[in-house]
Amino acid sequence: MYVVTEEVCEAVVTRKDAFDAVEAVFGAMAKGDAWNFPVVREAIGHADALYGFKSGFDRAGLTLGVKSGGYWPGNMDNGLTNHQSTVALFNPDTGQLQAVVGGNYLTAVRTAASSSVSIAHLARKDAKVIGMIGAGHQSAFQLRAALEQRDFEKVICWNHDPSMIPRVEGVAKEVGLPFEALEREALSAEADVIITITSAYEPLLMKDWIKPGTHIACMGTDTKGKQEVDAALLAAARVFTDEVAQSISIGEAQHAIAAGSLAENAITPIGDVINGDNPGRTTPEDITLFDGTGVGLQDLVVARVAMDRAVAEGRATDVVL
Repeated sequence: MYVVTEEVCEAVVTRKDAFDAVEAVFGAMAKGDAWNFPVVREAIGHADALYGFKSGFDRAGLTLGVKSGGYWPGNMDNGLTNHQSTVALFNPDTGQLQAVVGGNYLTAVRTAASSSVSIAHLARKDAKVIGMIGAGHQSAFQLRAALEQRDFEKVICWNHDPSMIPRVEGVAKEVGLPFEALEREALSAEADVIITITSAYEPLLMKDWIKPGTHIACMGTDTKGKQEVDAALLAAARVFTDEVAQSISIGEAQHAIAAGSLAENAITPIGDVINGDNPGRTTPEDITLFDGTGVGLQDLVVARVAMDRAVAEGRATDVVL
């Protein structure tokens, strides 16, 4: 059994590795060659934490495992990231434990990969301005991955706490792009692609603010009750997701479904677009929206990359149980 630490994960898994693994598993899910098991996610009644399990099996890639972890909102005060997780991988032929893999960096890079896959397949080719709603720890991962998918010329951002916006501005400076902090309505009027990555429980973007042709990646809603955008926006958009079952229950679509303004069969798995079974964007004026709920298979496939690469490079610790 191998142990792959956070430090090793960061050394061996690149953004491209994560993009390729996530894109492939989304395609496998749409074909029925990979599936997620029901999510457990609960408030534990201590430290205001949410804790749970995400698990699944990728038959195409022979990857089986479980991610355990959650969200501790007070961690930043202690110099830790709010999201904490660990992945356990098992041999699908025998059930034996293969590896324990640090999950914090992998969670960040696989979440960014998910939104960047949606941008690659759904955003207009001529998208020039990217808008970030949210400037927390995950925002830098999101922006770096997104900037690799189109020839963006400007980065704009809004965050509830303006003191955190320099995190996003710093990424823009890294790649030499102009940056501007804007209010949400002004951001919506200018951005060609918008990524929302917050912990909001109320809509931060309204339907009437969004211009035709915009692609929106909603990446923060992964729990019942959370919400980042106006439910009417989903009714007006072409909606795609990582997994429909999660989208309608704990994802951004939960509110439009509850309101009766969006039908479940109007939500398309992004894997169908990846596989060429759905056109995705059909006109330059389409508003496309990706509901990135975060599925266990994303964690498992990037953890598999980390394990394989770490073992091959002699960076994994072999432990006898």
